[in-house]
Amino acid sequence: MIEAKNIIKRFGTLEVLKGVSLTVNDGEIVSIVGPSGAGKTTFLQLLGTLDRPDSGEVLYDGSNVQKLSVRQQAVFRNKNIGFVFQFHQLLPEFTALENVSIPALIAGKGKQEAESAAREMLELLELGNRAHHKPSELSGGENQRVAVARALINHPKVILADEPSGSLDSRNKAELHRLFFDLRERLGQTFVIVTHDKELASLTDRTVEMRDGLVL
Repeated sequence: MIEAKNIIKRFGTLEVLKGVSLTVNDGEIVSIVGPSGAGKTTFLQLLGTLDRPDSGEVLYDGSNVQKLSVRQQAVFRNKNIGFVFQFHQLLPEFTALENVSIPALIAGKGKQEAESAAREMLELLELGNRAHHKPSELSGGENQRVAVARALINHPKVILADEPSGSLDSRNKAELHRLFFDLRERLGQTFVIVTHDKELASLTDRTVEMRDGLVL
């Protein structure tokens, strides 16, 4: 599904990634662990085409996405990749339903179709009764599940998650971890998860350790 080949990324004179390679199979849940400053988030952003490497290739199903224009990469992301971040990044003035609808609207769906798909995702994540609540009216765990629903609405092949449970308490953290595996079983998504959570990492199909810009 995903293949990163010898990725190098510099910020000024600082070489953050020093030739990172990784293959992720279709339907696999892979965790990336390592100390702060190892390059994990930078690598995840490159996998998600949010930034470009200085050298190396990122391939999805054998196609080199680095050869796409900025606009083509944006279309590719919207269709194929869902993102979940440590902090939910929901728009505070919009309801859960409106937040989840946004990627579908960007993809060109009409308002009615997008909201119907958003309701379906919220129901799937047991948030149907919270659809018209704004983020300030939801708990931390509910907001993170809304963010997951938003990541899923366009039925992407891949979910990239950066410390997705880092801001949650123990109960909500465990629920979110179970949710990822339930979604893989129901929808068949591939997950790449950057985490410091040892419990989550131990549950994944494979754990990749990074240190000093390299995969160990």
